[in-house]
This record gives sequence, C-alpha cells and structure tokens, in this order.
Amino acid sequence: MVLPFDILEYHERLTNTKKRMAAQGIDVLLITDPANMNYLSGYDAWSFYVHQMLVVIIDEPQPLWIGRYQDANGARVTTWIYDENVIAYPDYYVQSEQHHPMDFISDILRQIGHGNRTVGVEMDHYYFTGKALEQLKKGLPNSTFKDATSLVNRVRLIKSDQEIEYMKKAAKIADLAMTKGVESIRPGVRECDTAAEIYYHMVRGTPEFGGEYPAIVPLLPTGDRTSIPHLTWTDRPFIEGNPLIIELAGCYKRYHVPLARTVSIGQPGDKLSFLAPVVLEGIQKVLEKAKPGVTCGELEETWRNSIKKYGFEKEARLGYSVGLNYPPDWGEHTASIRKGDRTVLQPNMTFHLIPALWFDTDGIEISETFRVTDSGSERFTTYPQELIIRDHLEYGGQIG
Repeated sequence: MVLPFDILEYHERLTNTKKRMAAQGIDVLLITDPANMNYLSGYDAWSFYVHQMLVVIIDEPQPLWIGRYQDANGARVTTWIYDENVIAYPDYYVQSEQHHPMDFISDILRQIGHGNRTVGVEMDHYYFTGKALEQLKKGLPNSTFKDATSLVNRVRLIKSDQEIEYMKKAAKIADLAMTKGVESIRPGVRECDTAAEIYYHMVRGTPEFGGEYPAIVPLLPTGDRTSIPHLTWTDRPFIEGNPLIIELAGCYKRYHVPLARTVSIGQPGDKLSFLAPVVLEGIQKVLEKAKPGVTCGELEETWRNSIKKYGFEKEARLGYSVGLNYPPDWGEHTASIRKGDRTVLQPNMTFHLIPALWFDTDGIEISETFRVTDSGSERFTTYPQELIIRDHLEYGGQIG
C-alpha cells in the first residue's frame, strides 16, 4: 500500500485534531465528511452515498473506520489504520426503513466503553443527516453531544508542503483543461461538446500524472445565462456574439485548484469590454494585498474599494479556502474572503479568489487560486488572466 502522505503527516494531523477536541471538551469525534475522513486516514472511495464515519477517540492512538461491509476492504487498502480498527456493518443496514447504520455505530461505541462520553458530530455537513443524529441520541442516551462541524476543517486550513505540491499538479491539469476547453469553442459547437473536452483533459491529466474527478462539474453558463453563476451545460450550440463562462478545477489526489474565465465568441460588447479591466484590476490589488498577517476581511475591503470607484459592488463573498474535497463542493467551509471574516492569513493557506460580478442578464467571472507565501501570495495556474476572445481568426472561420 502506498499512501499519498507520509505516516508521520497523518499522525500530526491526528494530534492537531485531538488538540482541538480537547479545547472543545470532546472525547469522541464522529467524522462523516469524506474529505475529513480522507485527511485523517487516507480513506478514498466513492462510498459516501451510504453512512460511514471515522471515529477519533481522544485517548486512543488510532481512529476507527466504520462503514458498509462491501467498502471495508477499501478502508483496509487506502488507510494507514490497523485492519482490526476497520469495522463493517451488514448490508441490511443500507437504506433501510427498519435498520439504521447509526444504531450499529452506537452499539459499537457502547461495547468499547464510550457510551457515556462527550461526542462531537459534524452537524452541518452534507453527509450527516437529521435521522443520523436522532438515532445516535437514541443509541447513546448517556452521551452529551456537541457540534463539531468545522473542527477538522480548521485543521486543514494550513497546507503541508506535500499538499501544496499536489495542488501544483492540480493547477497544471486546470490550465490544460481550460486551454482545451476554450480551443473547442466556436459557433455551432454544442456546449456539451466543450464540457466533454474539458472533462476529458481533467481526467486524463498530463503525460506525467493523471487527473481525478472534481468535486464540482464544469460550469458553463452561456449568453444571458452568464448572469446565473452555477449553471452547467446544455446541448445548445454556441452563437457568434455570445459570451460564456467556464469554471472548472484540476484535481490531483483529491486536491483542487479551481479556475474560471469568461470567453467572448467574437468581439465582446461594450459592457463586457468595460467590466474586464475593472475585475482584473481588483484581482491584482487583492493578490498584492494578500500576505501573512492580513485578514480575509481586509482582502474583501481591498476589492470593494477597487470596484467602488467604477460604481460597482458585490453582494456575494469574494473567495474561500480550498483544497482537499469530494462532491458536491471543493471549498473547505472555513475561511471566506468576505466582509468581517477575521481569519488571519498564514503561509500555505490556499484560496479560490472568484471576484465575479453578476447582473440581471449578464456577468463576468475571472478567478485565481492562490497560496499565501512567507511574504505575499502566488497563483497556482498560469492561464492568461484576461477576457478570452474567440473570433474567426482563431477558429479559422469554421462553423460547427
């Protein structure tokens, strides 16, 4: 078995997690977020559609993996924990109205002497349901439950050097996918064909290393749909004169580097031509401002002041911490580049800066993923930071 990280790094992550558990008065931490499970154990499989968890016990040296019987071998193969710490529940617990996996998990915790301790659960994650909490409380009536939603996520904020190296590889994949996707765009080509081109290169990667499935599919709003940020693709053909937005991410070892660009099919209209330099100026000011000691809120203020002089304001946040993740989101759900966020930047924090502007019938997105360095910040990708123009000179006048 070859782990993506040295065993000592996993031990350090576990130690840092237990420090946070102690500070919050948590004895047993039940982790259901697959990214957090991966971060602490290495577990990596598409099994998060059923209930599974990693159990971190503050006075035990190794966590427990508890999940579906047919996924147990995956836990033995992809994690560093001992085989005896892999515990499987029978298949009759899967999507049953009579049996719930949390009943099985409660029984295990009681059997090993942890039925009356303070238990932390990830209350606000996609993979922990109201029914799950209800069943845990029934099965562990003598336990005290605490919200530990962001406990492990906060440990993940500062990346190791190895994590940064994985993100650099993800960035090369993002550059390649964006390049090939943009090259495929011309009038008459269907949106789905460009999405397929992007997907092919996201997964194929480079000759040196392959890619993985991203936590979010490529987003591809076109025409007046560019005012709607989270639309995917259709089977409609591109039309001369229309803009479109591509947002994608390269992914390597589950580490993401998102990248967004706006493309004009033919020469852009006056509004898009005016907006592009406004956004690009704001991006540069934020990247120049980003350095250790500065807060996320101060980055947002820099952007807000930059676009204000042109008469614009942005309601949504400007960016967020990014890195290791699984569907449906590549964001880490911790620090946000938004007004009032007091998170202090530290070296090897990584963010997706997406200072998009959306209006009633159009919008523009140009984004960068960056890391905080010892003295400033640096982009992960190298794709041109500009409004991309695809005119007849680039696609040879060919239609469809």
